[in-house]
Amino acid sequence: MQITVESQVKAPIDLVRQAYTTPEHIVQWNAASDDWHTTQASVDLREGGRFSSRMEAKDGSFGFDFAGVYTKIKHHEWIEYSFGDRTCSVEFKPASSGVLVRVSFVAEQENPIEQQRQGWQAILNNFAKHVESLT
Repeated sequence: MQITVESQVKAPIDLVRQAYTTPEHIVQWNAASDDWHTTQASVDLREGGRFSSRMEAKDGSFGFDFAGVYTKIKHHEWIEYSFGDRTCSVEFKPASSGVLVRVSFVAEQENPIEQQRQGWQAILNNFAKHVESLT
């Protein structure tokens, strides 16, 4: 099943894309709630390039790595990647007051669909808040 989340980001597309693909920014926004954070990130933004991030509970009770391979990139328009046996696409669409960022991904089987949607939407909301704080 495919899940899609989106957010309107009130910022120039160059800044939106940079914040989405730069490790220094990723560690600032990549969490679904305040009790989690991303402790490290790496990005090799090219087709066939790898990415990874380490997400951890702030109390140290749990953590996991999120990693994959970029499969298709079109500057300022979209990024596609695979992670495990799943895929994700990220679209950057110019809008009247900034950029619409739309993330579509294949759901996993372990957690309920709505929980996955809420988690990815929370991360995308944090992303928008981070980027808008930079303008």
